[in-house]
Amino acid sequence: MIMKTTSAKKNILKKIKQALDKPVPLPFKQAEFNPNFFVNNKNDLDVQFAENFSTLQGRFSFCSNDKELVGQLETLFTARQWAKIFLNEPQLLKSLTSQGLKITIETNLAECDAAITSCEYLVARTGSIILSSMQNSRSASVYAPVHICIAYTNQLVFDINDGIELLKKKYISGFPSSITFASGPSRTADIEKTLVTGVHGPKEVFCFLVQS
Repeated sequence: MIMKTTSAKKNILKKIKQALDKPVPLPFKQAEFNPNFFVNNKNDLDVQFAENFSTLQGRFSFCSNDKELVGQLETLFTARQWAKIFLNEPQLLKSLTSQGLKITIETNLAECDAAITSCEYLVARTGSIILSSMQNSRSASVYAPVHICIAYTNQLVFDINDGIELLKKKYISGFPSSITFASGPSRTADIEKTLVTGVHGPKEVFCFLVQS
């Protein structure tokens, strides 16, 4: 059965077509927009990040060089009795083992005690870690029970917008398919408004910041 187009419907379609042919200009001129809502009144980005990251229940540690980093990692592994470490970044693994770190690499993320990753940038204002699929496994920082991030002071930025702009310049030929912002361990207060950590992600997040 073929439905006949009514005259009312024809009029509506005609008006829509006319409107599309002659678009109405915007009533307001494009206003100038400054995306920088927050101003950095301090220069010590490392201190800002450490304070904000710790406020989010993250565990922060500063290292003067790679040798000290390895020493702190060995102390942590021994204290927590972690034997299986997931590390899926060849360059980072080479850097750590060249400084004497001896670890057993666990290839199954579900069986690891902790996962070590690098990062793209650290956001001082929010205490967030910016990760991308170009550097590490998408699930390493989410699925592991403990996430350990290794970063350097030259990766510090003030705000998220600064990090995104640097990512655009860094990956100009092919932007990462996944960008993740990690702000401390996972937490939720959905159940009776009681804050619980580690429900849908790592229970602990460590950040070792190395002087570059």
